[in-house]
Amino acid sequence: MQKLIDRKAQSLVKQNLETFPAVVILGSRQCGKSTLIRMMANQLGDFLYLDLQNRDDWAKLNEPSLLFQNNAERTICLDEIQLRPELFSVLRSEIDRDRRHGRFILLGSASQSLIKNASETLAGRIGIIDLTPFLVTEVASLTDFDLKRFWWRGGYPDSYNATSDESSVLWRENFIRTYVERDIPLLGYQITSMQMLRLMTMLAHSQGQLLNASKLGESLGVTHPTIRRHIDILEQTYLVRTLQPYFTNTKKRLVKSPKVYLRDSGLLHQLLSIRNFNELLGQPIFGASWEGLVVENVCASLRNATFSFYRTATGDEIDLIVEKADKTIAIECKASTAPNVTQGFWKSLDDIHPDKAYVVAPVETSFDLKNGVKVCNLIELLDFII
Repeated sequence: MQKLIDRKAQSLVKQNLETFPAVVILGSRQCGKSTLIRMMANQLGDFLYLDLQNRDDWAKLNEPSLLFQNNAERTICLDEIQLRPELFSVLRSEIDRDRRHGRFILLGSASQSLIKNASETLAGRIGIIDLTPFLVTEVASLTDFDLKRFWWRGGYPDSYNATSDESSVLWRENFIRTYVERDIPLLGYQITSMQMLRLMTMLAHSQGQLLNASKLGESLGVTHPTIRRHIDILEQTYLVRTLQPYFTNTKKRLVKSPKVYLRDSGLLHQLLSIRNFNELLGQPIFGASWEGLVVENVCASLRNATFSFYRTATGDEIDLIVEKADKTIAIECKASTAPNVTQGFWKSLDDIHPDKAYVVAPVETSFDLKNGVKVCNLIELLDFII
């Protein structure tokens, strides 16, 4: 039986349900959206759950207005709402008829059309929440927590909680196959499964590097605008994160291309055929894998913040810049228990003048490096900056 792990988003969902008639929870397939709502069922009172991938539940919505009005006192959850975009106009009419808070919970696995419909049709009536796979802060308190296991398996609940490494590999293998063969066509995107898989694999090899759409296009035999559209698909389905460059008032020439990351470290390792943590230790991708883990956990944990990276044309860089509440935080990622930073890091600090600076590494406890820079582990970093 899979362990039920408390999610940080629970309080945010509860707050939005108390504020809006409808709440939409967005996130990649199998990240735990349905489980989250079922865990909160006792707090939701009389509750009706409909899965739009289920034929019987789909049929119940042949006359959606009648169903909604017949269950007006219940909280209705519609899972995989992106499969029925026409429901948004019906929901607007029903909400305008009865604006009781917490009437509807909408779960979706793709954000592009979903947010467009929600923002245009339900503006002012809906709260929008992004849900990721497990964050390190959600599993760190477990008695059997092991950072290496979390790092290698990733945060998808079925992968992280698998009974063995072999089972975790099998789950991720089938997740990727289902994504490229079923989910992409189901969402209406015109790209072959083989082409998408090749692109995802090439992006995995380029983890944390500057996006070179022209080079990727040459390898796939398509134009660079096509590559950018395909990457947009991966972003809209929550598998890829692009990080934009940071610009400041400096005379130095800065890079203009974004960096690209596979958001889940477990899927990254699966695409690269890395079968266990010992294999990861010997791979050139080791440092970039750690960087991606840090970047994703920071970006997914902080609300009302902007994220970027700093790199000059001469190679001076800082992996992650966080701007939050008029403060700038510089974060450098080092996959070593004895981290050393380059001269380019110190030069970059002189350019940016951040309020705080951290070097994040798999160390046991934090310690001061010099010039106000602190070395810390990922869990400590999140405690420091949230």
